[in-house]
Amino acid sequence: MSKLVIVESPAKAKNIKGYLGRGYEVIASMGHVRDLPAARLSVDIANDFEPKYAVIKGKESFVKDLKKKADSADYVYLATDPDREGEAISWHLATLLDLDMNEKNRVTFNEITKNGVKNGMAQPRAIDIDFVNAQQARRILDRLIGYKLSPFISQKIRRGLSAGRVQSVALRLIVDREEEIRAFKPEEYWSIDAKFTNPPDRKVFAAAIASKDGDKIKIENKEQSDKILSDLDGADYIVTAVKKGSRKKNPTPPFITSTLQQEASRRLSFQARRTMKAAQELYEGVDVGEHGTVGLITYMRTDSLRISDEAREAGNQYIIDNYGEKYLPKKPRFFKSKSNIQDGHEAIRPSMPNITPESVKAYLTNDQFKIYKLIWERFIASLMEACLQETMKIEISANGYIFNATGYTVKFDGFTALYEEKGDDDKNNSDASPLPPMTVGDVLKLKSILGNQHFTQPPARFTEASLTKALEENGVGRPSTYVTITSTILNREYVKREGKQFVPTELGEAVTNLLEDKMPNIVNVKYTSKMEGDLDKIDSGEKDYKEMIRLYYDEFEKPLEKAKADMQGVKIKLKEEETDVVCEKCGRNMVVKVGRFGKFLACPGYPDCKNTKPLVYKTSAKCPECGGDVIEKKTKKGTSFFGCSNYPECNFMTWDAPSDEVCPKCGKSLFKRRGNVLYCPDTEGCGFTKPVPRKKKSEE
Repeated sequence: MSKLVIVESPAKAKNIKGYLGRGYEVIASMGHVRDLPAARLSVDIANDFEPKYAVIKGKESFVKDLKKKADSADYVYLATDPDREGEAISWHLATLLDLDMNEKNRVTFNEITKNGVKNGMAQPRAIDIDFVNAQQARRILDRLIGYKLSPFISQKIRRGLSAGRVQSVALRLIVDREEEIRAFKPEEYWSIDAKFTNPPDRKVFAAAIASKDGDKIKIENKEQSDKILSDLDGADYIVTAVKKGSRKKNPTPPFITSTLQQEASRRLSFQARRTMKAAQELYEGVDVGEHGTVGLITYMRTDSLRISDEAREAGNQYIIDNYGEKYLPKKPRFFKSKSNIQDGHEAIRPSMPNITPESVKAYLTNDQFKIYKLIWERFIASLMEACLQETMKIEISANGYIFNATGYTVKFDGFTALYEEKGDDDKNNSDASPLPPMTVGDVLKLKSILGNQHFTQPPARFTEASLTKALEENGVGRPSTYVTITSTILNREYVKREGKQFVPTELGEAVTNLLEDKMPNIVNVKYTSKMEGDLDKIDSGEKDYKEMIRLYYDEFEKPLEKAKADMQGVKIKLKEEETDVVCEKCGRNMVVKVGRFGKFLACPGYPDCKNTKPLVYKTSAKCPECGGDVIEKKTKKGTSFFGCSNYPECNFMTWDAPSDEVCPKCGKSLFKRRGNVLYCPDTEGCGFTKPVPRKKKSEE
């Protein structure tokens, strides 16, 4: 009996075929095979928002071949990813292949292991049409909003702009934060910080002034600071209170998609796309020696914190074998997922907890190893006993003033023996070190005392990690969309990166201001969150998806039509970026403009002077063939490449970025190729290469 199994990726197809063996043919659909064509709206608004799907361009012959295979197979299994998008792909495949929608031909694999595939194949079900409709509702609403709103802002601001249901809210968060930073007025404040010992113990510890005569002290300027230091001149510092206690620190839950992206950003400086690429590879399967080819982690697009009993048992056994029973809680720990989540699969965890990161390091790429280590440690730690700390708070009296000192010692390290979550602004805590033994009445020895000036700080700009966290906390978007959101606002030049931080551009602020004024719902966090919540109710069949689309489209269309009428003939003018390129026709400095094919240089004297030029960026490198300037150019898709400014007389071109360094052997400019290697491109065979030293964390 021949059975056809359709998955999404070739890597997964190969690995699943290995587990299923003879009698099965496994084919990859390479993602979606049918979608709303991009060239038009593809939604019939007059016909109750009926979507007009078509086979994706370039996949026609694949679909034709797939139909032949499906017709000749005795049975067809749809084994696309276990989420809304995967359910929709299976539905599209079933439609194209004329499969019975009520037939139990849908299988899902939470992990690509022998047991995972076996269990999935043993539990076929019918396609979940509510899940499909939830995906369709999002797809149709996103298409309606994007295709109706994008032309409006492009017409009013600049050609080629876009707006969207989630990206516009993300941009507004970044713009609002920038406005907070601009409006922020720093306030001066001072602290009095002292260092003491408690003889005969030589350990130095820190304490800060807190109050005087029972009232909290607020020091606003140097004069007040100096007055307190004067009051304390020659004072005795006596311990007046010693408070001991204990606290329990519990581990964080295993990862979901958003927390994995955040932690990889904090710990590894990985952008979300890089994190998800490595996670996808780990899920689909890697050849790891004696274990064979196996998916090392469960499905990586999830917002569920649930873990299976089998995984818990395997993790618990690892803890007992490697740390001892005291590191395992007496009662198992369960983490509660948020409401309105897709709970069809588990949290992100190792598929086989007994496979440690170090045991498979030799078989993984650097990125795969780092992400697997992060996922594995977080999962194992989530099952471990809490960390127990003994705390100590000391009050020190001097001439009516009270100083406080805090510290703790670890009584039992628990899960921290393996892993601790890294915060957005992790710094050394003042209470992170133990205090020396002290009792009430001890007279301390003052080592130093200083008044220190400080200023209140504005809120921090968003990073990819903190933006993802903000979107998640506000219920905007879904784990699978966060990578696309940040990519879009960067590619549209609505924001730029400065280090890890997002800074809105003038264009991004103009788009947000226009939408806030004319289409406030589109950039309203609460409104978008409510929409997301209502869309989630389609999953469970609580709401009809066409009814949802009608409701939200009506609330979208009316203000859009009013905005078009109100702004007829109005154009928002942005500041033009002036360059040092002089117009050879009239002598003005040329400015950067954006046209149909991207950016170009134009004379600001238009219409009197209509001179234009291609926009190129000169690098510090020289052409290795003729000595001309090496300039950066862009393909139509926006990819950078580098060539000689003397083209077409000189045809030198490379994808490798030029560096500021020159070859020590021949003096020509060095270029950087993949693998972080500088090389000399001298065509006469200089052959010089050298590795680029990696930056230290402190330099990043």
